[in-house]
Amino acid sequence: MLRPEVSSTSPSVPAASTSSTEARSQGPRYNFGFQETPQSRPSAKASTSTPLGTSGAAGDRSSSSSLPCRAPSTWPAQGSYFGNKRSYAGNAFASNLTFDTSSSSARDNHPQILKTPLSAGNPQRSGHKSWTPQMGYSATSSSAVSIHSPSVIVAVVEGRGLARGEIGMASIDLKSPQIILSQFADNTTYAKVITKLKILSPLEIIMSNTACVAGNSTKLFTLITENFKCANFTTVQRKYFNETKGLEYIEQLCIAEFSTVLMEVQSKYYCLAAVAALVKYVEFIQNLVYAPKSLKICFQGSEQTAMIDSSSAQNLELLINNQDYRNNHTLFGVLNYTKTPGGSRRLRSNILEPLIDIETINMRLDCVQELLQDEELFFGLQSVISRFLDTEQLLSVLVQIPKQDTVNAAESKITNLIYLKHTLELVDPLKIALKNCNTPLLRAYYGSLEDKRFGIILEKIKTVINDDARYMKGCLNMRTQKCYAVRCNINEFLDIARRTYTEIVDDIAGMISQLAEKYGLPLRTSFSSARGFFIQMTIDCTALPNNQLPSEFIKISKVKNSYSFTSADLIKMNERCQESLREIYHMTYMIVCKLLSEIYEHIHCLYKLSDTVSMLDMLLSFAHACTLSDYVRPEFTDTLAIKQGWHPILERISVEKPIANNTYITEGSNFMIITGPNMSGKSTYLKQIALCQIMAQIGSYVPAEYSSFRIAEQIFTRISTDDDIETNSSTFMKEMKEIAYILHNANDKSLILIDELGRGTNTEEGIGICYAVCEYLLSLKAFTLFATHFLELCHIDVLYPNVENMHFEVQHVKNNSRNKEAILYTYKLSKGLTEEKNYGLKAAEASSLPPSIVLEAKEITTQITGQILQNQRRIPEMERQRAVYHLATRLVQTARNSRLDPDSLRTYLSNLKKKYEADLSRAEQVSERTEE
Repeated sequence: MLRPEVSSTSPSVPAASTSSTEARSQGPRYNFGFQETPQSRPSAKASTSTPLGTSGAAGDRSSSSSLPCRAPSTWPAQGSYFGNKRSYAGNAFASNLTFDTSSSSARDNHPQILKTPLSAGNPQRSGHKSWTPQMGYSATSSSAVSIHSPSVIVAVVEGRGLARGEIGMASIDLKSPQIILSQFADNTTYAKVITKLKILSPLEIIMSNTACVAGNSTKLFTLITENFKCANFTTVQRKYFNETKGLEYIEQLCIAEFSTVLMEVQSKYYCLAAVAALVKYVEFIQNLVYAPKSLKICFQGSEQTAMIDSSSAQNLELLINNQDYRNNHTLFGVLNYTKTPGGSRRLRSNILEPLIDIETINMRLDCVQELLQDEELFFGLQSVISRFLDTEQLLSVLVQIPKQDTVNAAESKITNLIYLKHTLELVDPLKIALKNCNTPLLRAYYGSLEDKRFGIILEKIKTVINDDARYMKGCLNMRTQKCYAVRCNINEFLDIARRTYTEIVDDIAGMISQLAEKYGLPLRTSFSSARGFFIQMTIDCTALPNNQLPSEFIKISKVKNSYSFTSADLIKMNERCQESLREIYHMTYMIVCKLLSEIYEHIHCLYKLSDTVSMLDMLLSFAHACTLSDYVRPEFTDTLAIKQGWHPILERISVEKPIANNTYITEGSNFMIITGPNMSGKSTYLKQIALCQIMAQIGSYVPAEYSSFRIAEQIFTRISTDDDIETNSSTFMKEMKEIAYILHNANDKSLILIDELGRGTNTEEGIGICYAVCEYLLSLKAFTLFATHFLELCHIDVLYPNVENMHFEVQHVKNNSRNKEAILYTYKLSKGLTEEKNYGLKAAEASSLPPSIVLEAKEITTQITGQILQNQRRIPEMERQRAVYHLATRLVQTARNSRLDPDSLRTYLSNLKKKYEADLSRAEQVSERTEE
């Protein structure tokens, strides 16, 4: 029988000699002398031996204390399939690879290496916050957090000298066999780096040790450590960021279908350097080895998607609700009707990085439109997609080569081969569902499913695996599937072992039946992965003799009237069952390894299948969301025009449909100032615009009667008014940091939403700051919505004709019970300045503030207003220029975007002429009043 031996001591790690200066400045450093023996190799993460659907140790540090099992001599030799797994590893410098880590939490599966200057000098950084299932970061972080368990490792490197600001990044998800490369130029705020990292939500970040020299850390390293307090930091010697090695790894690991990435990155030296360090780290520290030609490697520049900074993602509640992170009142929650983990991941990444290519967006919208119009296609696709497992994680496990052939590794391979068979059997039903589709994107996905390799792999699997072997829920059901996965008569010894296992299981069932008859109790056989077979019984304790179970039963647990227990004989039979099971797994594993070596050359078609399934799942989710509300397909022009649009998240929360409002912003009127009383709906309106913009750019319909959008390359918000204890920032200082970030990074294609800037300081300074910020933003062609309580700011439209004043209306009603006037909020947006004065005092009066205080406040306000405010007189020439400006912008917009027929166009131009004449007439009236 196979009995894996478990070592009770930690792997020995020889310490490297260092100078006393290094020891004082950097803390202890260890040199990993990596050997091929299990005793000296760092223990493997559970990713290679964890069945699909369970969390591996890469995302769960609590499982890291288990040491690797030493493979007995009867297990197949390492590298017995998929060729020589070490052929690409670069053994030449494996013997002196040195890693430094800044995590101060103990790791049992490899030793603590280095405390970075930040963690060594700051006691608050000495430990890491615990990971939660829902969030990648703690609730106190301002990061755009992940709702998935973090499993991404990222390597980051920055150029030096004249190349400072040139960033190279490489990332790999331990649950997905894909490496993503990127290289881009960033400014001194490193906004792109921080945003990309927060989208990835990394488990671990790798940087060069020269970036964190004690007392002289780079600005990039400092910013990353400040923004990612929960991630583990590892520093690697600079020499391992080697672009030549990186190019070699890509050539050796990248599958043929994506080999064109070599042309894209061969001159991208920094992302090549990052991938070299990443692959070496994953191999020797994470203990994962990928088979040659097994990974999907792609290059993603920063120009393909819109940028949403982490603060904006938090303000807009894209992924996490700010009040309660557990509820789904977020944009992700509104749109997430996905059926697969891959579809959910794709939706999440698209929300954080919306598309900016109009052609791609329209292709998605065409698909959603067809799904909405063809009910049979919608339900047929949804039925098939819901049966798919996590194809990306399945691929990841299949292409990994376990460094140790343990029982767990064998069980994992068998499980995932059954999952692979289950997945391939769904290809034909998916083709049938897509057969009659019409849109180009759906036809392209149908074409990708015509790949003959799906059939080749499935046929090869069916020659070895039983037709009845399939994915089933329940650990006992799945154990049975694994035991009898291989067909009979392939291995005589396997058939004998399975008969033995069947006899033992039958004996267990018979023994429990005999016990039930012996004691006259309603006993039944149960199973769990932790306890194996055990006995359960549901009975009132008063029905038991002497209110006790017979002494033969041990390990008794009781929940209400349900008893769980076992017996000494049952424990022995469970041990026999486990030994028989290990033999079955061993022989099945040998057959599975041989099968995998035969099908491996064809397995790369699954990358396309994974992409197809996740995209179809997301598009179905968009269509499903449309069926629950009256969403409309957006158009893309150079104008932001929304007719009767509403807030999508508020719609889910509210019992009644939210109040809808119109929005109209063009290049000629690209700056909107919004005023109105407290609680009139200003902040909600701003968020509504941003959410609709994001929904349109990811290919979803939007909540409106009609919508037209200009593509936004960046979306900025300044909404939150909380202080930040972690960075020692007051409310006002946080305002200034956020507005500075916007001013440094905004461009002509940005969408900017600013809510009540400057209220963290006194009125005069607040107005001055707001005025200066407005003038700077007015110099750009960005679309800006600026909500404020500073009514003095509204008069900026006298100097800038591209400013539009809007306000939220309120009504005054008589409250008979209190004999006072009350404010009724209409939540309707109207043109012009708000006519409400002193609405803050009215809100205070409606509260429980003493009447004497309110009365005195009114008197003081009247005096101050009389002293400060002066009549604002409009200059007639300004009015005439404004009329000409608006006419010109309307004519340019009509020439660019008009789809009107000649008669309708003639009518529209006639109305424009009348409006222009009316504006000139108004200017003359102002001139006459001025002369008087």
